Amino acid sequence: MRKRWISLLVTGLLVGGALTPATPALAAPTFRVPFPCGQSWSGQTRSDHSPAYAIDFNRTNDSGDPVVASAPGTVDRVTDLGGTSYGKYVRINHGGGYSTYYAHLSGFNVSVGQTVGYGKVIGWVGSTGGSTGPHLHYEQRLNGADIQVRFNGGLALYWGTKSYTSGNGCSSGSGNGTVDTSGTPLTVRSGPGTGYASVGTVADGTRVTIACQTSGTTVTGTYGTSSIWDRIGSGRFIADAYVYTGYDGYIPNVPRC
Repeated sequence: MRKRWISLLVTGLLVGGALTPATPALAAPTFRVPFPCGQSWSGQTRSDHSPAYAIDFNRTNDSGDPVVASAPGTVDRVTDLGGTSYGKYVRINHGGGYSTYYAHLSGFNVSVGQTVGYGKVIGWVGSTGGSTGPHLHYEQRLNGADIQVRFNGGLALYWGTKSYTSGNGCSSGSGNGTVDTSGTPLTVRSGPGTGYASVGTVADGTRVTIACQTSGTTVTGTYGTSSIWDRIGSGRFIADAYVYTGYDGYIPNVPRC
């Protein structure tokens, strides 16, 4: 009798297993080249790299160039290992077991727990850790294991060197913001900086349409210190430090000027 019950139990488990659908694997994020829109970088892969599927990115005079998030996610590690290994690096959790690493940075522009999107500057190219020269060491991982890198669904070159042009953060869209100067009109400049000519003012509380954003003179305003300038018309720029946009930094999907 015991053998009969064991046989029935095993049969039931097999039938139950056959009727239970397998959990589908989550699709990978659409990763993009980890540099601002339109930039071209040389990416090298080699079988003796550690880990093997990482890419080293270079271009002329790249020290200090911005590095951006290659897909939306949450920053879960901002670490400085000193003069060893990755040195200063950022890890972003993209969900579904996927993560990306950005290593040998010269500095950080994000913090743990911060949500980031395409084009968000997370740090700058450097030569920290075990690096022998400025470059970005970039990885994609799944459940902790390094995987072959893909950009826009296409496999990176293995093995060798290839030029990659970034489509990260490119958009024809615009953004919006509200000028907040505590009552004083905000000066509009002909270019992105306080050294450019004044071409008018914008009243406190004005809702503005931001066609694009760029870097310029660093300004301390209502929303902290920032080098971002917002173009609100042809030859018309205002300091982002005085504009409430809902974002700490560049606005996602608004193009760079």
